[in-house]
Amino acid sequence: MPCLMAPANNSSSAPLSEFLLICFPGFQSWQHWLSLPLSLLFLLAMGANATLLITIRLEACLHEPMYYLLSLLSLLDVVLSLTVIPKVLAIFWFDLRAISFSACFLQMFIMNSFLPMESCTFMVMAYDRYVAICHPLHYPSIITNQFVIKASVFIMARNALLTAPIPILSSRLHYCGKNIIENCICANLSVSRLSCDNFTFNRIYQFVAGWTLLGSDLILIFISYTFILRAVLRIKAEGAAAKALSTCGSHFILILFFSTILLVVVLTNVARKRVPMDILILLNVLHHLIPPALNPIVYGVRTKEIKRGIQKLLKKKV
Repeated sequence: MPCLMAPANNSSSAPLSEFLLICFPGFQSWQHWLSLPLSLLFLLAMGANATLLITIRLEACLHEPMYYLLSLLSLLDVVLSLTVIPKVLAIFWFDLRAISFSACFLQMFIMNSFLPMESCTFMVMAYDRYVAICHPLHYPSIITNQFVIKASVFIMARNALLTAPIPILSSRLHYCGKNIIENCICANLSVSRLSCDNFTFNRIYQFVAGWTLLGSDLILIFISYTFILRAVLRIKAEGAAAKALSTCGSHFILILFFSTILLVVVLTNVARKRVPMDILILLNVLHHLIPPALNPIVYGVRTKEIKRGIQKLLKKKV
């Protein structure tokens, strides 16, 4: 078992082989109580996304670009939740705090790459709704299966390549002292602070890459929904404008919720000394639970075709 409190500046000490995750250092007695709502949210997220994926896979009428994008969003949600929440619950229930270096940096890579992937997927879906509402006659020729394939490759390549340096830079630091991570997850800054090296470049790269990727997505989403709102207000058919506003409004609110949590997490990392550590940790955990639980409900269940598909699926099982 590695020494927990070795001197941080002793570069001759043996390198560490694992970290210890300490969730909510100020409220560890609450962990068992907190595990119950987290478990329920996790089950909801897994169940809702699995139902959505199975329904889209089995229903031929849902084999269209819009539903393929929904499938991609659900897959990203599932991976993010499975990457973080089982380990958090293992800490709460069984006190399994140890995590190996390789597992920690793998978790860091998935979190840093899949979160921007989800943001980019929101952006592509906003473009899909923009074309559907603002250019309905051209929608079949613009939003095709080929478009979804190209968009999916772009989403994965852009974000994986630009965020890969974050865990690589962090893993190359020299960890010779304390190995206790005051977090439930292997967040880059929480891990890098334990190193004996200067991690300024790592922190700057994460900040610039994060704001470049998420900021550009958010700007394009906002522009898309601005055009959508303008087009919707011009619709004269009775009830059509209200229906479009209801659907797109719920989508936009969910996207803003996703972006707001990321913004809060970034700001609380920057202003770490001014914000209680337990609040930061809770925000990090909830961000991997609430959007995955809400996305399939807002995007899926509110869609009539998916509702019918789920009903047919349930009837077959009964």
